[in-house]
Amino acid sequence: MSLAMVLVGSTVIASKIIAADLPPFTATALRFVVAFPLFLLLMRARTTPWPRLTRRDWLLLLLQAGAGSVGYTTLLISGLKFTSAADAGVIIGTLPVVSAAIAIVVLGERPHPSLFFAIGLAAAGVLAIVSKSGNAGPHSLSGGALIFGAVVCEGLFILLNKRLNTPIQPLALSSLMAGFGGAIAAPFALFEPAWVEAATVPAFAAVVYYALVPTVGGFLLWYAGLAKVSGTEASVFTALAPVSAVLLAYTILDEPLGLSQVLGIGCVLIAVLTLALPGARALPGKP
Repeated sequence: MSLAMVLVGSTVIASKIIAADLPPFTATALRFVVAFPLFLLLMRARTTPWPRLTRRDWLLLLLQAGAGSVGYTTLLISGLKFTSAADAGVIIGTLPVVSAAIAIVVLGERPHPSLFFAIGLAAAGVLAIVSKSGNAGPHSLSGGALIFGAVVCEGLFILLNKRLNTPIQPLALSSLMAGFGGAIAAPFALFEPAWVEAATVPAFAAVVYYALVPTVGGFLLWYAGLAKVSGTEASVFTALAPVSAVLLAYTILDEPLGLSQVLGIGCVLIAVLTLALPGARALPGKP
């Protein structure tokens, strides 16, 4: 789960590159055109069966794919057209709080008090990470709203499968998310403006990276981990996404990394390690 969230953080960098040259639904559809066949090959190689699900479970999967597979990507790319990667990091830093709220309100979980401490520490950490001295790029209310919408979509994406009645193997679930994601994004892409002449090699390379690493690798890592922890615990791991985004922005985009960011990273890592303490488990949720 930690590795999966590191890969989620890298999507901010990839999306910033994509936003300059490709429309959001087109980029999302291309992402799954690359990723879905790989998932199918992996399923065949490992002889993973397709699940037999109820109508309710199929609807939940469709909602999950629409929120996370399509909603997160398109809103993040759209928001980064109007605002800086630094601002995006600030807003994505709210993911632990949003995910915890979804786990408690939607999933009905009753977390152990130590989990509240971990969530609070993680939230403090990401606030320290994203605090900047005013040298960030352009600020945009509309861009910020789009990126916060992406955060809500990501929170739903990482937790909604906890509502499924039938357990699904991580590889099959990842394949379904990619397939549904491509099917949802493709029709919208048909109505976007022409992009072939304007597209650049870096934009296509970013889409391929997004498809191979955060999508194929990230989906498998996240679902494999999520099967072993509660939704509230999972919300703490999401604090690693902005950590990854800040470090990658420093190394790839040459953004400054100050003492507050270093302290914030320490807070986030301590929060994740808190989950290893005895008793740091969510109590069963109400039926």
